[in-house]
Amino acid sequence: MSELQRITFDPETCGGRPCIRGTRVRVKDVLNLLAAGASREEILKDYPYLEAEDITAALQFAARQTDHPVLHVA
Repeated sequence: MSELQRITFDPETCGGRPCIRGTRVRVKDVLNLLAAGASREEILKDYPYLEAEDITAALQFAARQTDHPVLHVA
């Protein structure tokens, strides 16, 4: 089941960058924390208004952004 509906875009919030449920927490912020070694539990403790599903949504969003068609050259 996809959690992507948790990712929002609003020109009035963070310049329209992808955010978590209309908050000012950008998807990039969550991904940077994970990349730096923060656990899900640490992120949820530091950002109590986030939910575990928000972290999953950020990862799903990133995965979709990195998908691209493979071109075969004949």
